[in-house]
Amino acid sequence: MKHKDYYNDDYILDFSQKMLSVMPDFDEKTFSGSLTGKLDDKELFARLDCIVDAMENSMSGGCTKNIEAFFNMLGPELEQPEGMFNFGWWLWPVSRYVERHGNEDWRLSLSFLKELTKRFTGEFAVRPLLREHPEEVMDELIKWTLDENVHVRRLASEGVRIRLPWSKKLFTALDEFDRYTVILTNLKDDPEKFVQKSVGNNLNDLYKEAPQKADYIISEWKKSGHSKAQDWIIKHGRRNQK
Repeated sequence: MKHKDYYNDDYILDFSQKMLSVMPDFDEKTFSGSLTGKLDDKELFARLDCIVDAMENSMSGGCTKNIEAFFNMLGPELEQPEGMFNFGWWLWPVSRYVERHGNEDWRLSLSFLKELTKRFTGEFAVRPLLREHPEEVMDELIKWTLDENVHVRRLASEGVRIRLPWSKKLFTALDEFDRYTVILTNLKDDPEKFVQKSVGNNLNDLYKEAPQKADYIISEWKKSGHSKAQDWIIKHGRRNQK
C-alpha cells in the first residue's frame, strides 16, 4: 500500500474518534463530513493538508490548548527503533498540525515533539521551530543527544539535516555550526544503527553544501580516537565522495 492510501475513509473515522477522546468539544461530524470520499484523488501531502485543514475547522481551541490535548492521544511508546515507520503513520496529521502552528507556542511544541518522536517522527515539525528559534532549539536538541530514548536522540540529528527528504532545505546547521557540531559529536559513537544512519546522512548533506565543514568535523573526531560506530558514520557520510 502506498503511503497516501493509508489516509482513507476508514482512517478518517478512526482518527475522528481518537480526537474526540481527548477533545470532548471536537466537531467530529464536520471533520468527517469534510473529508469522507474526498481524498481518493489526492497525493500524500495534499491528503495530509486536507486533514489538518479539517482539524482546524473542527477544534475550538487555539494552538496551546490543542497541543496540550494531543499529549493525551499519543499512546504507548514504540519498542523498536524503526517502529515509527511501521506503526506511527496515524499521527502524521498531528505532526503536520504542529509543523504548521508550532511557533505559536514553540516551547510547548518542542516538548510535545520529544514525546511524539517516541511514536512517530517529528523531523518535519521541528524544522519551523529551528528556523524561528535556532539557538534555543539547538540547545535543547543538544540535551536530546544524551537522552536514553533512541528516537529522541535520532530526532536531535535528523531534524537538523540540511537536505531532509520531503522538506525544504534548512541551513541552521551552517548558521549555528558550533551547536550543530556538538549535536553530531555527541552522537558519533551511538550504538544504534538508526541514529548512526541519521548522523551519516547529516555529513552527506553537509558535504554537498560545505565540504570543508564536514571534513573539519571528522578531523576533530579523529583526534579522540575512533569506534566502529564512528567509522561506519564517516563511511556513510562520505559515500558520494570521489
